[in-house]
Amino acid sequence: MRRREYSIPIILFVVTLFTTTAAGMLMMNPDKISWLNFTRGFAFSLPLLLILGSHELGHFFAARSHKISASLPHFIPFPSLIGTFGAIIKIKSPILDRRALLDVGLAGPLVGFAFALPITTVGLSLSKIVPAAYTARYGIKLGNSLLLLLLTHLAGRVAPVGFDLMLHPMGFAGWIGLWVTSINLIPIGQLDGGHILYALLGEKQERYSWAFFILLIFLGLFWVGWFIWALLIYFVVRIKHPTPLYPSIQLDRKRKIAGVIAILIFALTFTPVPFK
Repeated sequence: MRRREYSIPIILFVVTLFTTTAAGMLMMNPDKISWLNFTRGFAFSLPLLLILGSHELGHFFAARSHKISASLPHFIPFPSLIGTFGAIIKIKSPILDRRALLDVGLAGPLVGFAFALPITTVGLSLSKIVPAAYTARYGIKLGNSLLLLLLTHLAGRVAPVGFDLMLHPMGFAGWIGLWVTSINLIPIGQLDGGHILYALLGEKQERYSWAFFILLIFLGLFWVGWFIWALLIYFVVRIKHPTPLYPSIQLDRKRKIAGVIAILIFALTFTPVPFK
């Protein structure tokens, strides 16, 4: 690879490590900014970047295994609540058939989920149950997915009436990781879920994508972010998935099972109202 192809990703990673660690520092102790408190922010930034980076590297290595040219992961630093807009890779050559399409689309969410699951579990065990009045003043209400509800019960962190669960920064990183997994698995257009759905169903994918697009607009009544996401999908991601060069090549049984597993992961991690 040319120097530029790996120097820019490294620079972006270092900057994103700084911005996400700063975000983690503000979660740990927003009233005292110091080098010691900054290093405590690693409890948030390192697990978050591990989830996001493993997701994109899953895409990268799956693409390379099919001789598809792809860039290294590019992290996007941004001074926000979590310090980043995520990470992306760029596919530089056509995807030839549905087998490659499923492998590349599935590898990212599957690998990212494999890291997010234990990180969330450990993060929940480190989280504290606090009075609801405290979280109303200092916290952000986060929504639950089916998987998060199950993990919360298994960790013994179900808050009684009048109390809330205050997530440890590692738990928040895991929550974001599971949410990002579900966002990518939305079965529309050129999202990972759209790749997987097209690999499984071919041209029938479009009708299901339109159905889920309408569902997103309906969910926008409960969280306005879905309206914005629906607009981005319609004008940027697109509803219809492009046809690979050799669409007639069918999936084998193992890939079909893997696609069904991806749909199950999406159902378990999807959060209808992420922020309240």
